[in-house]
Amino acid sequence: MTTIHPVALFRLSVLGPLLNRDQLTQGELKRILRELAEKPYAIPGSQRCYLSEKTIEAWYYRYRHQSIEGLTPKVRSDRGRSKLSPPLQEAILQAKRDNPKRSLDEIRRLLETEGLVARGVLSRSSLHRLLQQHGLSRFRGADPAEELRSFEAQYAGDIWYGDVMHGPRVIIQGRLRKAYLVSLMDDASRLIAHSAFCGGETALDVEGVLKQALLKRGPPKKLVIDNGSAYRSNSLQGICARLAIQLVYCRPYHPQGKAKLERFHRVVRDQFLSELNSAHVSSLGAINTHLWAWIETVYHRRGHSGLDGLTPLQRWQQDLGRLRSLGPYAAHLDELFYHRVQRKVRKDGTVSYLGQRFEVPYPLANRSILLVVDPHGEQAIAVESLSGEPLGQATPLDLLANTHRRRHRPVTSTAAPPAATPAINSLDQAQRQYAARVSLPPTQSPRNKPKGSMEQP
Repeated sequence: MTTIHPVALFRLSVLGPLLNRDQLTQGELKRILRELAEKPYAIPGSQRCYLSEKTIEAWYYRYRHQSIEGLTPKVRSDRGRSKLSPPLQEAILQAKRDNPKRSLDEIRRLLETEGLVARGVLSRSSLHRLLQQHGLSRFRGADPAEELRSFEAQYAGDIWYGDVMHGPRVIIQGRLRKAYLVSLMDDASRLIAHSAFCGGETALDVEGVLKQALLKRGPPKKLVIDNGSAYRSNSLQGICARLAIQLVYCRPYHPQGKAKLERFHRVVRDQFLSELNSAHVSSLGAINTHLWAWIETVYHRRGHSGLDGLTPLQRWQQDLGRLRSLGPYAAHLDELFYHRVQRKVRKDGTVSYLGQRFEVPYPLANRSILLVVDPHGEQAIAVESLSGEPLGQATPLDLLANTHRRRHRPVTSTAAPPAATPAINSLDQAQRQYAARVSLPPTQSPRNKPKGSMEQP
């Protein structure tokens, strides 16, 4: 008896709701296909979670005509054979052997320059397949491979790992969008300090998960995270610095450094995502509620082969006496996660943040300030100078209350200010010149000139 291919079994499980029906009414096939396409799946050999309606429909008709054989992946008849001419194949292989560092584009350019192949005819995929068949697809230099060794932290709380996994599509703000699973794992116990599906993989999402992990498990000694821009934010570095957490960045394209967390992601795909239905992905709150319940009741309480049969929760509890506490930061943890954004205060003493207006002390009008904000609560909290000195509180603008608020006007003196006598006045100059011209005293007006007097030419 031949073994059924695992991919064929997966495809058969997808078609279950269709195959269980003896007869489909008009329009029922399209409706069921649409429902199946909306569900997430743990697709073998793929990181995708969803299938298209056309793919499922093609599997359905192939199963009806060929049974399980129609769902088995077919091997190409020309697999392992190159369609390139033997002389051209030999030239390609010789060019790679002469210089193993040559790239595919460089080999193609050499062959085109020598006239062995027309320009634009030889594809990169054809070159790659040929080199791969002969074991020449990757350069192997004289240097030995990098040494990799498995390791484990001695105590719980010594090392945490952080990473992001692409998740299913979830309804976010009324639209179906991809969700991202942000997770923090303890190395020694494999316990998940906190994990949550977020609408993105930004620094704000990572900080939100870290905040909840600190509240539940206390701060670690070392936090090993990815090298992406979300983890390079100044706010995350400042949080870790204040809590004495050593922040370590993994090398780019080196997932081996977080192998334990990558293994957890595979468990999530196989055991959690495969059980989701449309009700579970109706919102981020809905999917996170089921995620946290699954982690606490299933993952944390299941024996782990790497822990000698202990559960992650049992291994964590063995080191409770060695765990760090938040100490004085416990009552003021929110303040560590506040952000500072620069704003210029309007003439009415208000500033804007995320489309909302907040009032600040009025003497700050027309000045540039730092607005202290809670990015998770989307609220402005206080005001600081550009050098970080506190200047007061920020409160939401209340337009109705301002109609009854008494305005503070500047105090002005009732006494008339003394008239300032300018040192030089053009009108006085003109009068003196005119008086000298008509031979009048400087203070005598032409209108009071004696009768009979005539102006000298």
